[in-house]
Amino acid sequence: MSKFDKIIQKILNGLSDQNIDFPEFLNMIINLGFELRQKGSHHILTKDGIEEIINIQPKNGKAKSYQVKQVREIIIKYKLNSAIDG
Repeated sequence: MSKFDKIIQKILNGLSDQNIDFPEFLNMIINLGFELRQKGSHHILTKDGIEEIINIQPKNGKAKSYQVKQVREIIIKYKLNSAIDG
């Protein structure tokens, strides 16, 4: 299982939202096809066909749990995890 697969599974299972490494979280979102713009500490990610705009910031090197939840909801809503489900 790749690092990408591990982080997306960790996010989808929802059991460790407070313990997601921010750089891994950001890279996972980019690997899902989102484009990154950065303004200061704000990482703004968009993707064609996705109406939501993802705006995330690190907190002590970790992703904020409410932002992990928001990204999980986007992954599920748009079935972005279908590529890893086989």
